[in-house]
Amino acid sequence: MTDMTDTLNSDALREYFSEGEPIADTRAPEMPIDKMWTQHQFDSALVNPNNRRKLDVIIVGTGLAGASAAATMGEAGYNVKSFFYQDSARRAHSIAAQGGINAAKNYNDDGDSTYRLFYDTVKGGDYRSRETNVYRLAQVSSNIIDQCVAQGVPFARDYGGLLDNRSFGGVQVARTFYAAGQTGQQLLIGAYQAMERQVAAGSVTEYSRHEMLEVIIVEGVARGIIARDMVTGEIETHLADVVVLASGGYGNVFFLSTNAMGCNVTAAWRAHRKGAYFANPCYTQIHPTCIPVSGDHQSKLTLMSESLRNDGRIWVPKRAEDCEKDPREIAEEDRDYYLERIYPAFGNLVPRDIASRQAKNMCDEGRGVGPKVGDFRRGVYLDFASAIERLGRPAIEAKYGNLFDMYARITGEDPYQVPMRIYPAVHYTMGGLWVDYDLRTSVEGLYSVGEANFSDHGANRLGASSLMQCLADGYFVLPNTIRDYLSKGPFEKISEDHPAVVEAKSSVTERIDTLMSINGERSVDSFHRELGHIMWEYCGMERTEEGLRKAIDLIRSLKEEFWRNVRVLGSADTLNQSLEKAGRVADFLELGELMCIDALHRRESCGGHFRAESVTDDGEALRHDDEFAYVAAWEFGAEDGAPVLHKEDLNYKFIELKQRSYK
Repeated sequence: MTDMTDTLNSDALREYFSEGEPIADTRAPEMPIDKMWTQHQFDSALVNPNNRRKLDVIIVGTGLAGASAAATMGEAGYNVKSFFYQDSARRAHSIAAQGGINAAKNYNDDGDSTYRLFYDTVKGGDYRSRETNVYRLAQVSSNIIDQCVAQGVPFARDYGGLLDNRSFGGVQVARTFYAAGQTGQQLLIGAYQAMERQVAAGSVTEYSRHEMLEVIIVEGVARGIIARDMVTGEIETHLADVVVLASGGYGNVFFLSTNAMGCNVTAAWRAHRKGAYFANPCYTQIHPTCIPVSGDHQSKLTLMSESLRNDGRIWVPKRAEDCEKDPREIAEEDRDYYLERIYPAFGNLVPRDIASRQAKNMCDEGRGVGPKVGDFRRGVYLDFASAIERLGRPAIEAKYGNLFDMYARITGEDPYQVPMRIYPAVHYTMGGLWVDYDLRTSVEGLYSVGEANFSDHGANRLGASSLMQCLADGYFVLPNTIRDYLSKGPFEKISEDHPAVVEAKSSVTERIDTLMSINGERSVDSFHRELGHIMWEYCGMERTEEGLRKAIDLIRSLKEEFWRNVRVLGSADTLNQSLEKAGRVADFLELGELMCIDALHRRESCGGHFRAESVTDDGEALRHDDEFAYVAAWEFGAEDGAPVLHKEDLNYKFIELKQRSYK
């Protein structure tokens, strides 16, 4: 067993950050966890319907979290302003989610329960999530399904007409509701139509093609945003009584990811620079079931749903010399179904972080499959031959047909005839803005929901839990917690000539002017691609002290070059995608440095954060609960200052803290 805590003194890292006062979530009531949410809803103050019409709410983002929050807040009678950079609210990246949404309905009578969903989620996150938030998520999960069915979401049903379920990684029950491989799309349409109903009613106002570039803080309280009209280039001021960020995750810091090209960290990062703590930024999820990289020409990667692991079997040849063969010519006894071999209890349904690392291990051993990219074959097989033989092709088509069609169109290979090839890729981010039980950030009047916050997944998200968290936050949690804050209204109105508002708008204008005036020699994409390479190489599936220190130096040099040598084409007063990308990449550069600092300071392995110096004898992640059982909430350290680390201790009262095992 390798234990690095004795070999690296934390004082050696003080050149990168300083440590501030510890923090805690003070909003969750002290009582049995199964009664906590019910009591908290009762304790939260109410806002009478007449007063709601006098309160303004800004929501940034229209994915599942943002759209459901806007629909619910609008229906409650608040004045909601909804901002999104797409041309339509229904084009948010949530539409790309495929496999399903978890809920503890126990329709299959296979032993599921609210507590088991809670337990699986905390264990799946490698005991680095907050118990109170996770239990609440499990509690409201069943309500989500009822809500979506009432909206007409076409969930799959069994022969008798009842809602069907399938399994996802990290669990031994079937609790995942799905709509073929289009679950995210169908759920988003449900939330979108609910929001559009409120648009028609006049309680929600949409601002399409608007990108938030700054949060307005007046005397320590969030009171609005500065947004750029992406069509005209106009810089606009929008004021409100409370601001909610539902702007998604930051996986595109790696350049290549399964995220849509427009996904970015700017809204959350602007809030971070204004005082909102950023929690656990190093916790990024590598999804094991993606179409492998095919060359340097790619700008994004394509996800294949984790649901495929229900019936597909993952394997590589036992001998490296067989890797060039047609997989159909490799005999059964010459195949290594390595997940079934190493983890017999869970098999191909181990959590994503474990499946991803083992795929990397197989390829590092020289047993990867598919064409070489550089010097390596980066792929493993996902084989449906036995499932097709057992169930018949029509059954597989009914369950996975659109996913098979998508794979065939992208690769030119028929997965009904030959095994799919998959390899891990950046997919989701568990880190995000720090929030308390009420989803409040460390800035008063600023809330964060969905993937934009850190609250539910710890160091690894279980499959089908993203959609669950987003809709839980938007439909059921935020509307109940934000009213306690809004009950203090009506609030003093802020004018656009207030010094804090003028300063926020001026900072945005100056930043844009600077980007337009550099007139360097390198494209924005070239900086983004180089940053992504650094992040994947040194802060990807495996991290080391030496590599992370090198990454920090490289990012700092790249950031310095960016601000003197980037070339932004066009002008600022019109549609300008080069300018949009430049602002986002500038924020990614700062975020990337903080991610590496966070990964460097956490001298343990847990979930998606795998430090090569901290492993068990059999190569699994080795946590150090005596030192690192806390949330790392980072405070922005000013332009030239080091970030400040605030620790929120994780106290497990309802689940035993122990090393994860899926064997």
